Amino acid sequence: MCILMKKVSSIFIVDDDPITVFGIKKMLKSVTKCDDVQIFQNGKEAFDALLERNESNKTIPDVIFLDINMPIMDGWGFLDELISLDLKEHIIINMITSSIDPLDHQKWSNFKDRCPYALNFKNKPIFKIEAADLGLMDMAS
Repeated sequence: MCILMKKVSSIFIVDDDPITVFGIKKMLKSVTKCDDVQIFQNGKEAFDALLERNESNKTIPDVIFLDINMPIMDGWGFLDELISLDLKEHIIINMITSSIDPLDHQKWSNFKDRCPYALNFKNKPIFKIEAADLGLMDMAS
């Protein structure tokens, strides 16, 4: 099996931990090519940027790496706002967390049932980004 290296138009990384952001950016280079990787410290910054892109008909991110616990607006608040936008684009959202609280996993499961986008759950630290995390497919060689 070889992985089809597909270019992803836009990726948002929403996390207040610079080490996690650095790691995700580094791992992305091995699975995809993307010239538009945007970093946000909290959900409000990311949502405001997403709203601006939507209103000005700019590219909506194909993939979002979204931390759960952040200041100002956490990942759950971001998801609530994103769902209310009713975007037609296909977005893959990778929820990332260092939390070991089973309630976070349950909350993710509840969001997954009502979220119109692909919603994955990943525990920190992230050691590898899979092609599926980006919506890429494995292709037979």
